[in-house]
Amino acid sequence: MKISELNDMQKPELETKLQDNLDALQNLRFQKALQQLTDPQQIRYLRREIAQIKTVLREYELGIRKDLTEDK
Repeated sequence: MKISELNDMQKPELETKLQDNLDALQNLRFQKALQQLTDPQQIRYLRREIAQIKTVLREYELGIRKDLTEDK
């Protein structure tokens, strides 16, 4: 997922995406342990996306980004 797509997402969507990615990362780690992982680079890309999502969520906490759903 591109960072521009993350910028367009709202806070609840980001939290859901974060949880999905954490579950997928755990699944990939199990596959790696069982030597069933076909593309080891998937772990790297997923970890990077998790970090990007956490960064955007932290910006919401600090008030750097404004959540448009809070105004309503």
